[in-house]
Amino acid sequence: MLILGASEDQLPVYLEARRRGIATIAVDQRRDRPALAHADAWLPVSTRDTAGIVAALDGRRPTSVVAAASDAGLRSWHELGELFELPYRFPATAARASLDKAVFHEVARAAGVPGYRWYQGADRAALTRAAHEFGFPVVVKPPDTSGSKGVTRVEHPEALAGALRYAGGFTTGDELLVEEYVAGRNLTVDVFMQAGRAGFAGITEKRIVPGPHFVIGGHTGPARLADATRNALVAAAERLCRAIGLTDGPANFDVVLRGDGTFAVLEVNARLCGNAFPRLMHHMYGVDTVAALVSLALGEPFTLTPTRSDAGVIHVLASPLAHDSVLAAVRGLDEARALPGVVCCEVYSAPGDPVRPFDQAANKLGYLIVTGPDRRAAQERLAAALDVLRIDYEEPQGAYSLTTS
Repeated sequence: MLILGASEDQLPVYLEARRRGIATIAVDQRRDRPALAHADAWLPVSTRDTAGIVAALDGRRPTSVVAAASDAGLRSWHELGELFELPYRFPATAARASLDKAVFHEVARAAGVPGYRWYQGADRAALTRAAHEFGFPVVVKPPDTSGSKGVTRVEHPEALAGALRYAGGFTTGDELLVEEYVAGRNLTVDVFMQAGRAGFAGITEKRIVPGPHFVIGGHTGPARLADATRNALVAAAERLCRAIGLTDGPANFDVVLRGDGTFAVLEVNARLCGNAFPRLMHHMYGVDTVAALVSLALGEPFTLTPTRSDAGVIHVLASPLAHDSVLAAVRGLDEARALPGVVCCEVYSAPGDPVRPFDQAANKLGYLIVTGPDRRAAQERLAAALDVLRIDYEEPQGAYSLTTS
């Protein structure tokens, strides 16, 4: 099995493959990725570089290919599936909708799914005019990234030029995106399609880190929703998946639910959600979407039937500092793991590693996942775990001992 990416978000795929006795080849440019320790072979190639991956394979033919938790490898996932005539062929239309937000907006409009005003282009003057037409605040982002990279909420006109420059540093092309800011509850609608329908759906409320970059600090599920609203969100996700050609496989949608009950779908990621989301779904509902993805890639049957209905929280572990630092120590890991309801407490960085401010998902340190019979119990268990877990940072002025909350 060829796995595109070897970060902590792809790690569960390697562990599932190993559990089944399937040899894995990791594709990732970075040698410090945590999943590499669980791979049988490593190709130090960009997940975007299909030709480079084929060359590095040096005649080996994978029996399956998987991409998860990152959009970067989606085009390669499609191209490699076609090239090697694999059991599962990830659709090119799903890759395009995930990698180009303007393409997704057009798909959503054609499918009759609620959207909002946006403009994409390379002309900075035209982007500026669009921002003024929409009215501030607006959101500026690259059209081809995920994980909050390059995204800024712009409150005032004088900050627009800087936001455009910032977004331009994260895109592989010249175009940028200016969008109307949609206020409301930020939700993730996660589905796993099976024969054109959502075989499984989970909806969580996102915790957005304070600041202008929309960085996700965690998820709480299930989101508190009226049945009619939940059904409408799942139906919209199904319709969009079919519109991008994804009849089988995972996808997740960023959605804002307005106060009046209407909603806007912001974008799609046609792959497993990052931030340990599959683990949360597994422990809340008993549905293993990682196992389902591996089975799908192999051309094997899989089941998505929930076996329980609990509540849960993902808390992303990350630096609270606004500047670069160094990880000095992690204390209380074993104590936190031993607490009731804690199903995952992992720090993937080691003492001495550099730590970046948490202004994008890639700068996280790890996860804390807690479940309970209801949301209140899960939140109480999270608070108990955070009471014993400590992460220390160092900077030139000295060492800091900070809680992870």
